[in-house]
Amino acid sequence: MGKTLAEKILSEKSGTDCVPGDIVTVPVDFVFSHDGTMPLAIQQMEKELSTRKVFDPKKVAGICDHASPSPSEQVSNVQIFMRKFARENRMPHFFENGDGICHQIVAERFAAPGKIVIGADSHTCTHGALAAFGTGMGSTDVGAIMAYGTTWLRVPESYKFQIDGDLPRFVTSKDVFLHIVREITADGATYMSMEFLGSTVKKMSVESRLVMSNMAIEAGGKVGLCAADEKVRAFLAKYGRAGEYRELAPDKGARYAKELNVDATKLEPLIAAPHRVDNVRPVSELAGMELDQVCIGSCTNGRLEDIKTAAEILKGAKVHPHTRLVVYAASRGVLLEAMKAGYIQTLVEAGAAVCPPGCGFCIGRTVALGDGEKVLSTQNRNFKGRMGNNKAEIYLSSVPVAAVSAICGKVTDPREVMK
Repeated sequence: MGKTLAEKILSEKSGTDCVPGDIVTVPVDFVFSHDGTMPLAIQQMEKELSTRKVFDPKKVAGICDHASPSPSEQVSNVQIFMRKFARENRMPHFFENGDGICHQIVAERFAAPGKIVIGADSHTCTHGALAAFGTGMGSTDVGAIMAYGTTWLRVPESYKFQIDGDLPRFVTSKDVFLHIVREITADGATYMSMEFLGSTVKKMSVESRLVMSNMAIEAGGKVGLCAADEKVRAFLAKYGRAGEYRELAPDKGARYAKELNVDATKLEPLIAAPHRVDNVRPVSELAGMELDQVCIGSCTNGRLEDIKTAAEILKGAKVHPHTRLVVYAASRGVLLEAMKAGYIQTLVEAGAAVCPPGCGFCIGRTVALGDGEKVLSTQNRNFKGRMGNNKAEIYLSSVPVAAVSAICGKVTDPREVMK
């Protein structure tokens, strides 16, 4: 019987012919946590396993990204605790304030087709765009993995998303996912492998695929997978990892528990309104709503193609005087490339506040909202209080919608003003 991507990877890694529902034990190729989760993972290693020793220093990483640079003595002390642990274990992969968001760093340096990647963060599903089985776990589980290098998984059922056709202008992979989550709801793929296939996905850059895989958890997905093809090979080669590439795709006869067909040609720019990611509406329904802030970046949309898109739209324009624009690149490498290309200068000249790579505004640690403020953001979550204030409203969009809206000071359909 043909296998889905998830079934293929877990069968190979477990050495079994597994099917959905099976419990398998697998070796973990890479495990990471950040300044919001790593301290607890270390404490759990000490408390439950009576050890502080990691199974393989080269396969464990700590990343200071959620509060970067540190905004308080409490966070600074947490990061000191992490640094001491990394030095004690002689871990070569410890990433400092400003190095970037954990998911972007792992995509650039560690994730690859067929690997098992575990992170103490729910958006670890991002790495499925590289055909890695990437999934998030709690700090206790991650602590055990850091000590032993293995974990158990229930083989998920798989949900096939067949996406075909050319995307219209100003419609992005973010809109594709927002359409999907509107159709299936925020729990429509709970503990399933969301597998994104079809001609539209084949034409997408890896950066665009990373957006959909990143947001799989917003529909309850265990993992969000794309096939490994020549674009994945080129992505890995860019970061000096061409040798880690191998072709990986679901079998033609793979059986899926559910399927959804998407005609990409009929999609339009979309926005997720408060306070649920599946509260999705066409941008035209919200057009004209005034905005206090616009945020471009995060582990969802902070990559080079995102920064480029924003710069192209904002070039020669100014951010509206009643609206703030905040931009975070997803990694130091992305920031450097954007600087060399002139994108950062364009954004600064337009009035954007360009901040050091990190999570920043997404969790309200270093950029928070005031009472009653409305923000349009390219991040992945709009839960109440997500950006540091229960009395604020978070709207989610693609980069083109965010950039045009920053200029206009209100929600704006890019198709209407970029003719």
